[in-house]
Amino acid sequence: MSFRGWLGVAKLLPGSSRRRPLVVTASPKTNTRVAVNMAEEAKKLAAYAAVDNHVQNNQVVGVGSGSTIVYAVDRLAARVRQEKMNIICVPTSFQARQLIVQHGLMLSDLDRHPELDVTIDGADEVDADLTLIKGGGGCLTQEKIVAGCARHFVVIADYRKDSKALGQQWKKGVPIEVVPMAYVPVSRRIVRLFGGEANLRMAVSKAGPVVTDNSNFILDWKFERPHNWKDVNSAIKMIPGVVETGLFVAMAERVYFGMEDGRVQVRDAPID
Repeated sequence: MSFRGWLGVAKLLPGSSRRRPLVVTASPKTNTRVAVNMAEEAKKLAAYAAVDNHVQNNQVVGVGSGSTIVYAVDRLAARVRQEKMNIICVPTSFQARQLIVQHGLMLSDLDRHPELDVTIDGADEVDADLTLIKGGGGCLTQEKIVAGCARHFVVIADYRKDSKALGQQWKKGVPIEVVPMAYVPVSRRIVRLFGGEANLRMAVSKAGPVVTDNSNFILDWKFERPHNWKDVNSAIKMIPGVVETGLFVAMAERVYFGMEDGRVQVRDAPID
């Protein structure tokens, strides 16, 4: 860290010419920058470990969405070049498609490759049972479809996404993709059934709501207490107008967490 990243303070002691010892503290900006760099390095570690352990030659790979996936695609492209691998990639979003194309990887879709060997994706939060909240980036429906078509579904995340119970780390709620005309009755029904609040996700850089790759809206359901997530997921999906939920229950078989100390922690799904 450069000297500019630190703040030094020296003051005269009262009634003397002696100076107080130099007190060196990190500025708030420095702390934030260090935390961000640490999280990014953790994402990279998790992504590299997953790609190295689960991707082999002549496979069809589902490519997830989000900031952690950028590192996974970087590593996948490097291995394809270095090892002369034959890898076909199926994206979960427009972002994933662009990453595949930009890295010169072979692009396909579920029409041509409906069965995948492995899908690697990120998560907004992972609980002790490997139940996931996904959809912070709005790609939950296509992510769940691609994950469901894979023989193996592997998740990569940094240490901030690890929770004993959903809601401990991720405070933005469960994303739920809905048909636009149904967002009001769906939100009201969810609140009646399970409490909390369900809010229409609004865009940041444009007026109006967020629109998914499927031309739908997203509700963010902020729940107030723990639930049986399998039952909740099934009940919400039965509401007319709901396309998909961001609850991924009993889908992930392994999660790689990049840790603050440079390790990669691996957690496997519990055996029933």
